Amino acid sequence: MNDETNDWYSAEQATFGDRVAGARNAAGMDQKQLARRLGVKLQTVRDWEDDVSEPRSNKLQMLSGVLNVSMSWLLTGEGEGVSGPDEDPVAGVTLEDLVALRADLLAALKRLDRLETRLKDAA
Repeated sequence: MNDETNDWYSAEQATFGDRVAGARNAAGMDQKQLARRLGVKLQTVRDWEDDVSEPRSNKLQMLSGVLNVSMSWLLTGEGEGVSGPDEDPVAGVTLEDLVALRADLLAALKRLDRLETRLKDAA
C-alpha cells in the first residue's frame, strides 16, 4: 500500500478504470471474482475498467473496501492505493514508452472522433 500519490496511477497518467484494474490485479482477483464479490455483473466490472461507466457511490465504497484502497485513490489517484509496476525496463519497454504511447493513442482517438463527426455531417 502507498499513502502518497503514485505517478503511475495519478490523474494525469491513469483513468478510473486503470486504477480499478491495477488494484484488482494487486488483490489477485480476475474480473469475474471481483464482480461476484461486489454482487454485480461481469460486464459491469468490464465497463468500469474500460471507462465506459463508473459505479454508484454505494458500489464505489464496496469496491474500495474489497480492493483495500481508498475511494479517493480510485477516483483521483491520490490517497491510499497500490504501487505501480516497476519502472525498470521490461523486455525493452519503459514507463516513458508507455506514457508516450498512451498520449499518441489519445491524440489518434480525438482525430478519429473529429473525422467521424465530419463524415456524419457530410452524409
